[in-house]
Amino acid sequence: MAQARKSVKANKGKKAAPSRGQRKKDVILQLLKRPTGVSLEKLMAATGWQAHSVRGFISASLGKKMGLKVESNKGDDGQRLYRIRL
Repeated sequence: MAQARKSVKANKGKKAAPSRGQRKKDVILQLLKRPTGVSLEKLMAATGWQAHSVRGFISASLGKKMGLKVESNKGDDGQRLYRIRL
């Protein structure tokens, strides 16, 4: 009986890994591939991250680790837009 409880506790805190289509990295990449780009606010809403986390992810993971060229421009409304240069 004690062993059964122990195994239940051990499995209780584990979560299943997200499927490939649900990873935040994939969500960000899809949004950045848009020809018009995507605003920081939309990236924050899609991931639930704060602004500095989104910018850090773009710089470190996409720019440095993956070698992608991410350009940043100001839109007509003054918002900064990010997109991947293809």
